[in-house]
Amino acid sequence: MQLEGNILKMRTELATPVNYFLPVGHNEIVMNNLIGKDISMSFTGQINCISCGKQTKTSFGQGFCYNCLQTAPEASESVVRPELSKAHLGIARDMEWAIKHDLIDHHVYLAVSGDVKVGVTRYHQIPTRWIDQGASAAIKIATAPNRHIAGVIEVFLKKHFTDKTDWRAMLKNELAENFNLLEEKEKVYRLLPGELKKYFNSNNEITEIEYPVITFPKTLKSLGFDKTPKIEGVLTGIKGQYLIFQDDSVLNIRKHNGYFLQIKSPS
Repeated sequence: MQLEGNILKMRTELATPVNYFLPVGHNEIVMNNLIGKDISMSFTGQINCISCGKQTKTSFGQGFCYNCLQTAPEASESVVRPELSKAHLGIARDMEWAIKHDLIDHHVYLAVSGDVKVGVTRYHQIPTRWIDQGASAAIKIATAPNRHIAGVIEVFLKKHFTDKTDWRAMLKNELAENFNLLEEKEKVYRLLPGELKKYFNSNNEITEIEYPVITFPKTLKSLGFDKTPKIEGVLTGIKGQYLIFQDDSVLNIRKHNGYFLQIKSPS
């Protein structure tokens, strides 16, 4: 198998284990089929912005040229900090985009990926968001009608839960111990003030997620194409948006959105 083109973050399907597909130009590689095999990925030096498509020397914010980082709605500050969304006030970089992405139902959730963390995602991004974070289990705790309110709930709960994923613990499969997601959700209900309690989600379904990993790394060496233009080795697993290699090195695919690669592997 030999393909070349600009890559994007891996598309996923919830299954046991998760199915991964790497977009390469107009094609997709079924990554699960490559686990246990040698893979070679070479960066040509070309990077294209994932928003406007123009070539850029440096990638900003996981795939944007500098201009799009400043102007594209999908790169606005509320993507990282939902509480900063002002779409409900009619203020946005692009209101048409905001109507489709900010002024829709958002879930606040608890996920286990190392520690128990709180997060926010659009309703249609479940379970994709949980998989991208490498969560082993997750549960919805609140549903808000727009991104801003979901962000306000998250900010309140950050006093009691982390909102960061420890990527090292996640990749080593070092999971939080002595926790119960239902008990944590009950704790959330008790913590929420009255004006936020009305958004509490009573659905107690827990989504458990398994990843296609032969062996989890014991030590980690993070690789990137800017410093290592050619990355190769035996692929031993995939978790979150990371490829795991036999020598315990790991590659964050999402970080390299828009990079033009040449990829080779046995069929």
